[in-house]
Amino acid sequence: MSTASDAPKRRGKAPAGERVADWADGRLGVYSLAKANMRKIFPDHWSFMLGEVCLYSFIIIILTGVYLTLFFNPSMAEVEYHGAYVPMQGVHMSQAYASTLDISFDVRGGLLMRQIHHWAALVFLVGMFVHMMRVFFTGAFRKPREINWLFGFLLLVLGMFTGFTGYSLPDDLLSGTGIRFMEGAVLSVPVVGTYLSFFIFGGEFPGTDIIPRFFVAHVLLLPGIMLGLVVAHLILVFYHKHTQFAGPGRTEKNVVGMPLLPVYMAKAGGFFFLVFGVISVIAATFTINPIWVLGPYRPDQVSTNAQPDWYMGFSEGLIRAMPAWEMVLPGGYTLNLGVAIPLVVIFPLILTSIAVYPFIESWITGDKREHHILDRPRNAPTRTAFGAAWISLYFLLLVGGGNDLWATHFNLSINAITWFVRIGFFLLPVVVFIVTKRICLGLQRRDREKVLHGRESGIIKRLPHGEFVEVHEPLSQEQLHTLTAHEQYKPLEIGPETDENGVRRKVGPVQKLRARLSRGYYGEGSQVPKPTAEEFKELTSSHGHGH
Repeated sequence: MSTASDAPKRRGKAPAGERVADWADGRLGVYSLAKANMRKIFPDHWSFMLGEVCLYSFIIIILTGVYLTLFFNPSMAEVEYHGAYVPMQGVHMSQAYASTLDISFDVRGGLLMRQIHHWAALVFLVGMFVHMMRVFFTGAFRKPREINWLFGFLLLVLGMFTGFTGYSLPDDLLSGTGIRFMEGAVLSVPVVGTYLSFFIFGGEFPGTDIIPRFFVAHVLLLPGIMLGLVVAHLILVFYHKHTQFAGPGRTEKNVVGMPLLPVYMAKAGGFFFLVFGVISVIAATFTINPIWVLGPYRPDQVSTNAQPDWYMGFSEGLIRAMPAWEMVLPGGYTLNLGVAIPLVVIFPLILTSIAVYPFIESWITGDKREHHILDRPRNAPTRTAFGAAWISLYFLLLVGGGNDLWATHFNLSINAITWFVRIGFFLLPVVVFIVTKRICLGLQRRDREKVLHGRESGIIKRLPHGEFVEVHEPLSQEQLHTLTAHEQYKPLEIGPETDENGVRRKVGPVQKLRARLSRGYYGEGSQVPKPTAEEFKELTSSHGHGH
C-alpha cells in the first residue's frame, strides 16, 4: 500500500520528457492547447496536397537559403577570378559573381544546394499558382476566407519578387539584363520614374548598391514578410476549419476526415520528404541557371536569348505586345507609354482584380453566408469561365514574352507573333469565357440526365415488341448526393418600380449594375435547374429503377 510519502519518489521516477511537458504545461498550458487542436479533423482530397507542396517547398527554400547565405558575398566590387573554374580564370567580375562560382565549384555540396534552392522556388510558385486556381474554381475564397485569399495572393506576388531578387544576386549576364529591364520599367513611371531609379540603384545604372540591396530584400525583408503570412494563413486555416467537397454526412457545420494526430501528421511528414526528394532529384538531374556559361554582367553586353522565369514572363509579354507609343509634353518631358501603360496601368489592374475578386462576387451575388462546402467548378459556370479566361490571357502573354524564341524555334515571323498576341489580348479571353461557360452548362445537363435516368451501362436490351434500348444503371446514394448537393441561386431583383403607396422608387445606377451582373451570374442561361425530388421519384417509378 502506497502512502503520501511515496509521491515524491513516484514523481522522481517520471520520464524526463514527461517532466519537461509538465513544466511547460504549468507555464504555457500546452496540455489544454494540444487537447483542443491535436485532434482537429482534416478532410482528405488529392487537391488539398497543392497547399502542402507550397508549404514544404517554402521550408526547403529557407533551409537551402541559409546554407547559401554563409558563402555568398553580396558585393559589386570588382575582383579578378582565380578559382577552380578554369575558363573564367583571370576574368574581371564582381565579388557576387565570383562567390557564386565558388559556391558552385569550391564549396562542398554548394552547386546542389543552389540547384535545389532555385528549383524549390519554381515549385513554390507553380504550387501557389495552381493552389490559388483550385481555391478560385471551387469557391473556397468565400466568407469567412476572404482574408486568407488575400494572404495567399500576397504570398504569390511576394514570391514573384523574391524570385526576381534571388536570380539577380549572382550578377551574371542574364540576371543583369533582367535588372536592366526593371530599370527601364521604373524609368517609365511618369514624373517620379527617374527619382525612383536613382533611389533604387544609388545613382546611375548599374551603380554599386543594387546587389547588396537585393540581398537584404531577398534574405531578410521579403522572406520575413512571407513567413509571417504563411503563419497567419495556417492559423486561419485552423480557425475557420478546412473546406471539404460535398458528400454524404458533410455539412456546413462539420468536417469529415482524419485527425491531425497521428494520421494526418504521419502522412504530412512522409509527403514532406517525398517533395524534398523529388526536388532534389530534379536539381541533381536538370541544370538550371548555369551562370558559368553566361559570364559576368557587363552593361555593354546583352544575351540575345535572355528570358525571365515563367512567373515574370507575362509582364514582359505585356511590354513586347504594346506598341512603342511616346508622348512629348510641353517643356520636353517624354512619356514612354509603351512601357508605362503595360506596367503601371494594366499589370496592377490585373493583379488588383484577382485580389479583390472574392469581395466583388459577394457584392454581385448578395451572398453573405459562411461557406465550408466547396463548389464543383461546373456548378459555378460564370466564375469558372472568368478563371479560364484569365489563365488563357496569362499563357498568351507568356507567348508574347518569349516571341523571339517562338520565332527562331518554329521559323515564324516575330511580327506575326506580336500581332497575334495583340489581337488575342482582346479576343482570346472572351472566346475562352464563352466556350468554358457552355462546357460547364453542358456538364450540368449531363449530371441532370445521370440523376434522372442513371448511368449508361453499355448493355443493350430487346423489348418484347422488338425495340432495342440501352439499360441505365441507377446511381448510388453517394453519387446522387454529390450531383445534387449544390445550391441553386437566384439573381438579385430590383423589385417593382413603385412602392405600396404608388410612389416611384428611386433606383440608383449602382443598384441597376448590381442586378444586371447578378443576372449574368445566376440568370437564365447561366445555370441548369437540378432535378427535383418529385421528378426523380416519377421517373424511377415509371422506368423501373432507372432502366
